[in-house]
Amino acid sequence: MRVWRTIEEVPTELGRTVVTVGNFDGVHLGHQQVIRRACDVAAERQVDTVVAVTFDPHPFAVLRPEHAPLILTSIPDRIELLDAAGANAVLVLPFDRHVAGWSPEEFIDRVLAGALHAAAVVVGANFRFGNKAAGDVSLLEEAGRSRDFTVEGVALDGGPQVWSSTYVRTCLAAGDVEGAAEALGRPLSVRGVVVEGDHRGRELGFPTANLPTSEMAAVPADGVYAGRLRRLDTDEVFPAAVSVGTNPTFDGTRERRVESYALDRTDLELYGVEVEVAFVARLRGMERFAGVDELIEQMGRDVQRTRELVS
Repeated sequence: MRVWRTIEEVPTELGRTVVTVGNFDGVHLGHQQVIRRACDVAAERQVDTVVAVTFDPHPFAVLRPEHAPLILTSIPDRIELLDAAGANAVLVLPFDRHVAGWSPEEFIDRVLAGALHAAAVVVGANFRFGNKAAGDVSLLEEAGRSRDFTVEGVALDGGPQVWSSTYVRTCLAAGDVEGAAEALGRPLSVRGVVVEGDHRGRELGFPTANLPTSEMAAVPADGVYAGRLRRLDTDEVFPAAVSVGTNPTFDGTRERRVESYALDRTDLELYGVEVEVAFVARLRGMERFAGVDELIEQMGRDVQRTRELVS
């Protein structure tokens, strides 16, 4: 996988390519469908390089920061997922107000025809680009005729609800991790380095690996989930009961946390270890219990339900 962080990093000797463009946040099934079609077009045209162009940061973070969405995948995770979907090169285009001001034609000339030597461009049928989103698939097709590339707009896919990053975020806001997984084609996961918490879980018999959500991508609504915990240093995977929230039984904390108890493991030393937490199913909402005994009883039920769902 070749990764370029600016247009200038793209080698001038790069041959013809097939290009697909989008935010690709989450690399959900809709994105994967577009990338598969780009790979098919590359095979038909006997082109070796399929380039996915994405943006960093999300354009809304620059243009309308008050409406910027929570990010489903970091750039490193996104690159990994784009690779798995079939792209063999990624251009991470730094997005700022200068780039936002490019007209559609300028974007085409600088990026598609210029740096990437596109032989074909494959995008979602609703693709918009350029200053004030003035460009669309029809404009791309017209430009391609004079710049020697073909264009294909891929119809959006999904069930009654078209797959989209917005749909995934809506599912997460409702705690519907199974709906999010259906759209993503995999369980939602978050990554981070384990930090010290209140040590309360260990005292209760359920030691947890704690990740502060402020340092991660979007997470599901507060509640308790069945999931999996993976150590990224050893690739070990453990069934885990996962709590998202602020510990209301103990008067809460200032920040939301993702706390994962690896089932039947009280011997893991994870402080400072990077882990991935995948959400499989929602067990219940976040509750405030009258006392510790009531909480421990419920945690035992959560663990048993997790065992049934994940093991």
